[in-house]
Amino acid sequence: MATQIFTLVSVLVGALTSYFATTATERANFRGEMTTRWDERKLDTYIEYLTCTKRIHRAAMAAGRARDQGGDTVYALNEMEENENRRSILFETFFLLSNEKAATAAHAANQRTWELLTAAQIPTSGVAELPSMPVVEALNVLHEAARSDLTISSSIPVR
Repeated sequence: MATQIFTLVSVLVGALTSYFATTATERANFRGEMTTRWDERKLDTYIEYLTCTKRIHRAAMAAGRARDQGGDTVYALNEMEENENRRSILFETFFLLSNEKAATAAHAANQRTWELLTAAQIPTSGVAELPSMPVVEALNVLHEAARSDLTISSSIPVR
């Protein structure tokens, strides 16, 4: 009888061990899949947001060059506004998905971008009057924060 009880307890312990090991493995797999899923979404959002910001920068510079050369700025200013509208919408997703460091860097990039947008809309501002470098510097900080948030090695030099 003692051997039967010992056997029954051994089977019960084995079953519970197997159950808990399987449950722990499944939870770890699920967490890994969810992390990967959110990281992919985060990366896509970061890329779209940064692309819109770069397009705003390029369009503002094109407007400044057009003014310097006495040309028409309508196309460049329209492109700048379209990308600003898109960037503004993307920022909400960016802010929801990012960590605090990336969100802070994005706020700074927003501020520099708005300064550039404002300056680009002044009818007398040419390329020399546009605050281009602060936008580039803010984007460099944002790139570093995004890489950190996505746990991407930052061994690539920032330009």
